[in-house]
Order: sequence, then structure tokens, then C-alpha cells
Amino acid sequence: MAGKKSLKILFVTSEVIPFMKTGGLADVSAALPQRLLQHGHQVRILAPKYGAIDERKHKIHEVVRLQDLTTQIGKKEVTFSIRSSFLPGQKHRVQVYFLDEPNYFASRHSLYTDPLSGKDFSDNDERFILLAKSVFELIKQLGWYPDIIHCNDWQSGLIPAYLKTVYKDDEDIQNIKTLFTIHNIAYQGAFGKSTCKKTGLPESVCTETKVLHKGKFNFLKAGIVYADTINTVSQTYAKEIASDPKLSFGLMDVLKKRKSDLHGIVNGIDMNIWNPEKDKLIPHKYSVKKLDKKKENRAALAEKFNGEIDDKTPIIGNISRLYSTKGFDLLQKAFPKLMAMNIRLVILGTGDKKFHQFLEEMAFDHKDKFIFYPGFDDKLAHLIEAGADIYLMPSKTEPCGLNQMYSMVYGTVPVVHATGGLIDTVQNFDEKTGEGTGFVFEKYNVTSLIGELKRAVSIFVEQPETWTKIMKNGMKRDFSWLNSAKNYIELYNKIVQE
Repeated sequence: MAGKKSLKILFVTSEVIPFMKTGGLADVSAALPQRLLQHGHQVRILAPKYGAIDERKHKIHEVVRLQDLTTQIGKKEVTFSIRSSFLPGQKHRVQVYFLDEPNYFASRHSLYTDPLSGKDFSDNDERFILLAKSVFELIKQLGWYPDIIHCNDWQSGLIPAYLKTVYKDDEDIQNIKTLFTIHNIAYQGAFGKSTCKKTGLPESVCTETKVLHKGKFNFLKAGIVYADTINTVSQTYAKEIASDPKLSFGLMDVLKKRKSDLHGIVNGIDMNIWNPEKDKLIPHKYSVKKLDKKKENRAALAEKFNGEIDDKTPIIGNISRLYSTKGFDLLQKAFPKLMAMNIRLVILGTGDKKFHQFLEEMAFDHKDKFIFYPGFDDKLAHLIEAGADIYLMPSKTEPCGLNQMYSMVYGTVPVVHATGGLIDTVQNFDEKTGEGTGFVFEKYNVTSLIGELKRAVSIFVEQPETWTKIMKNGMKRDFSWLNSAKNYIELYNKIVQE
């Protein structure tokens, strides 16, 4: 980044691998800061220290000046500390600060929900008020004032609100800019109106034009209203949430007002982990120049089915959370037609009980054609990506999506629904030009899905050379964090200069 100054960036997140993870946010929270550091920027991460995090393994240590800090949450005085560690495994390591508080975080092994009831913790509002407040204590105690605070999802939505109200006259803090990234607008952090008093924000903020939404205190809306700039994780998803009432989950009008400040940047993927040339979890490494080895991974996946699978029968894979938003209501309707096709299907995932039950029943009824693995298995996930011929991703809505990118890198051709990041990353195959990296079905219905899947299967069976070309088209694409990080740096520079 010649001619651009080195920026100081504080990245605030509720999860980051390898410490804790529920979804793609954790991957982004590790990969993006590492790339920013490699570009010459000063990056630090702040995240909660949940009870499940192994302190000894990750060498988390005390920082004297960050011990026994206090703040108010409503009428409670809360004492907390901030401890320090580093993201492991990198030559230049990113410093990670952990918000350590015994009641809200350290005593709980789960991130957001009670493992016994399956419901959200009732005090999630207080937990993430504390995360927002701890940001300002951290930078004051360290005397390290970032140019940008990069806030992620509803859990850090209050940070821009505090900055623009409580700290608006603080000379050290008032010039810090904020970027608020929406990874999934469906999760908004909505609580009773009484949460407003707990925050310590001015009463003028607690209105429907500011942080209330339909009578509830809404953390995500606070981030949208008060951040200097907003982005989400694909260009199409940015357009969708500002124009489609269903996909915006009620916040379309708020986003429309900020449309000129709303950007889309597609996530990258970690090429150290998801790369068939380096992957230690698959039986046979391979590349775009040595595609024969992919067949050996296919054979290893085929062994999971009873009997051999010939070259004319495509193996279709899916690794997903089992929810309607991921397309499982559509998959359920399409299942009889799927099972009538000459295919083999393998699904790995966990989620909604009704889909678990349905898939287990289907696996019993169609033993020869369908396997369902409930739960998550990292080694099996890598084998599915490496061994399948087709990757089916029928998501109803998808902010970015990672598996369609993993699939293309592994030469596994994706069949996806035309939504969000799936449109931005998968180029629909054009039989006239020979261009394209996958197959995209436009309408969210059984006819559209089965029609596009049949088109893919037909080319796989009848035109093997064309199929190989589609595989290679995908494998040659660059989905690394390199491009995404450059786009974020451009956006940071734009924010800082405004």
C-alpha cells in the first residue's frame, strides 16, 4: 500500500478461532487481522474470554494496568480485567485482548445460549454492554488510540453509539472512526426497552429513530445508525438487505437511509486450511495440474456408501447447519425427486431437530443413495469437499457463504441458489462460451433447483471434458484473503480521510 500510512485498527468480535467459534465470524476474525498485519498495519483484537477457552494452552496472561477495572451496567458496578495473548501460528502475530469477567463470561462455556435450555442467556444485553464499554477502558489504559474500531455484528453494535454520544467531547477518543460489519442481519440483539437504562446512553438515544426497533432495544440498529460506515460480506447481500423487506429482517428502512455508507466486501477463505495442495486432512493431495488424485479422494468418499460408485454417478455433498435459511425446507420438498435421480448424496450437519429427524428417516429409506452424518466432523468435511463431484448449496439467504468457495478451490462444482454471496462468487456455466464455475438456480422452488441440478448432472455424465473445464475454471479463481484485505484497507482509508 504505497503512499498510504500505517493504520491502527482495533478489531472487536464476540468469537475468533482457534479460541472460540459458532460460525463464519470466528474465521473472519482471525484471517482478516492477520492479513492486515501483513500489509503493515497495527492490528489488535478484543474478544470475551469464555470459560471454554484454555488459558494455559493459549498462554493468556495478565496485564497489570488492565486488572480490576470497573464500570456501571445499570445499577450494578462491574469489575473486570483485560488479559492478553496472540493469534497462534503466524510469523508476525496479532495481539488478542480478552475481556475477563467471572459472572458474564468466565463461568460460561457456551457463547450465547444456555446449553441446557437451548435459549439465549437472559443477560446477553449486559454481557455485550460490557464488551462495548471495555473497548474504551482498554484504549484509555493503554494510551493506544486506534484510527478505526472495526465492530462486528450486534454484539459490538453499541460501540459506535457510545463513541458518538458519551465520548463525543473526549479529545482522545472523539476522532476515532468506526466500521460496522453485518455478517448476518437475522441476528440483531433485540432486548426489552429497559436495556436502555443499563447502557448509560443518553435518553435521547432511546427512540425509534435511533436504537429502538418496534419497541425493543436493538444492538444491531444502534451499530447501523451510529457507525461512520457499514459493510456486509458480499455486494449482493448489501443490495438485498437495503431493498428486500424479508431479507432485511425489518431493518430495510434504516439501511436505506445509510445506503451511501453501505458497502459489500466478500470474505476470503484461509488457503492454509482449505487448499487441496496442502490439506493434511484428505487422503490424497492434488492440484489443478494433478487432477487424477482427486479421483482417489472420490474413491475414499465412495467407500462411505455400500458398494462401488461408477464414474457416471455423481457424488453430491453438503456441509451445513440444518435450517430453513440454509435451504433445508426446499431440500425436504425436493427429496423424492433427488432420490429418483442417478446420484449419491452425503450431508454433514447439525441444527433444527425437524430436519435432523427427516434426514435420518431418509437415510434409512434410501440406504444405497443417501448418507446423513449428524453433528460436525472436520476430517469428513474436508473429505466431502475433496471427494464430491458436486456441492449443493440451496440457501434461501446467504450473506457470503464459504463452502461454495471451498468447493471451487477443490474442483467440486457448486450448484447454488441465486442469493447474496453465492451470486457474487459462483459464475453460472454458459454452454455457448464455456465460461463459468458452477450452476445457479434463480427461483427458490423445487422445479428451479432440480432443473439446474439435472443440467449439472447431464454435463457431468455426457460431457466429461466440459466438466473438467468447469472444475478448472473454479480452481483457478483466487478466493484468498489477499483481495478481501485490500478491499478492507481501501475502505478504512476512505473512512479515515472523510
